[in-house]
Amino acid sequence: MNQELVKVVDRSRKVDQLHDLLNKKEFNKILIFGRTKWGIQKLTDELLHRGFKADSIHGNKSQFQRQRAIDRFKRNEISILLATDVASRGLDIKNVSHVINYDLPASYEDYVHRIGRTGRADNIGTALTFIE
Repeated sequence: MNQELVKVVDRSRKVDQLHDLLNKKEFNKILIFGRTKWGIQKLTDELLHRGFKADSIHGNKSQFQRQRAIDRFKRNEISILLATDVASRGLDIKNVSHVINYDLPASYEDYVHRIGRTGRADNIGTALTFIE
């Protein structure tokens, strides 16, 4: 697995930096992690507005809504799944090309858990962490 840092030069353009990354052809099945339910939902809405196929899982969604989003991601109906750490526990999804830490995780353990979602079964994945 490759691990890289993404330096946020201008906080007001952080979403634009993410947008530019997501448009690269090698970004085909992406998990994006954030710290808060509100922040993840806001980012999901923004990505949908920009034309990306995305959905989210977080504590304000029902178990049915979370499972539906995960199933859509597994079936490649959406290419981006956004999640908080709590909602992401136990995720086992094949062929995730990139994990993006849009917000820094609260702990090293959370970081390890997040990046462990890519590079499974001899596939090489990439973990990107946005830093300000």
